[in-house]
Amino acid sequence: MSRFFTETMSALEPYTPGEQPQARVYTKLNTNESPFAPSEKAADIAREQVRALNLYPDPDGNQVRGRLAEIYGVKPEEVLLGNGSDELLFFAFRAFCGADRRAMFADITYGFYPVFAQLNLVQYTEVPLDEELNVRLESFDDPAATVFIANPNAPTGKALPGEEIEKFAASRPEGLVVVDEAYVDFGAESCVELTKRYDNVLVIQTFSKSRSMAGARVGFAIGNAALISDMNTIKYSLNPYNINSMSLAMAYGVLCDEEYTSKNCRTIMENREYTTEGLRKLGFEVVDSKTNFIFARHPELDGAGYKDVLKEKGVLVRHFDKERISEYNRITIGTREQMDVLLEKTKEILGV
Repeated sequence: MSRFFTETMSALEPYTPGEQPQARVYTKLNTNESPFAPSEKAADIAREQVRALNLYPDPDGNQVRGRLAEIYGVKPEEVLLGNGSDELLFFAFRAFCGADRRAMFADITYGFYPVFAQLNLVQYTEVPLDEELNVRLESFDDPAATVFIANPNAPTGKALPGEEIEKFAASRPEGLVVVDEAYVDFGAESCVELTKRYDNVLVIQTFSKSRSMAGARVGFAIGNAALISDMNTIKYSLNPYNINSMSLAMAYGVLCDEEYTSKNCRTIMENREYTTEGLRKLGFEVVDSKTNFIFARHPELDGAGYKDVLKEKGVLVRHFDKERISEYNRITIGTREQMDVLLEKTKEILGV
């Protein structure tokens, strides 16, 4: 680091993204991307924007916000777009946490939460998952804290029912509940309806997973207009033009082709069950998942070792070093052909 890097920032432990290999073609099951390209309708609309790249994009993304409002039954002023859901999570940490309001989140969850807390100089509490890797909302015992819940959770893939989150939000009206629904379209229950009844519920979603737009970087938040206004204050103090014109155009096109998205989600869920069954037949313990990935371990395989040998055989999966989950690997669900490659290489490793 340079001699000008501040002491406070030099203590940051940055988020580590999944490997994006350049020198070799892998069966890539490590970063929870969709195996399917965006819809042709979305791509066509995006291509039309090329000649308009000399102009700034709409800073509010009104066309996309309007379409999202129609789909989710909310008002446009209750929707905010971000450069991926990560930017919106950053806005939430910046806007709703501080010296008088700590952040709380699970100890095993999305790795960006502690990074955003540290970056924003926010005090935070990590609440342990139980022995079955479940989030226990009753353990979030600060009624004024801003609570971040990844639902479904990552990397475990487990989801809480909406009624549990509603009961939790209702029990603590002075504390904001941020529900991070990056993977909600793969079989979990969304809390968007709760935002219409509770002013302390904010939902954040992404176009990266179910809508096949990880490379375009588009996310959205839904909450009451006052919450969205607060986050807009942060956005307009940082980067009003946070989403480029082509990404906005593609996002609108995807939202006009919801059947394509639904079809892909159904396929991924079918492939998830296929892979779960295949791994369990090989002796793996696989956590029941409501996401586009599974979390699995084998009693005879070291977690990191399995990941490394798979990589040698041309398959990438994600491993985490945290002690409680170090024997697990997170495996993205891809096409049936990709999952067959994973199963065959795993059989080779096990010698079966």
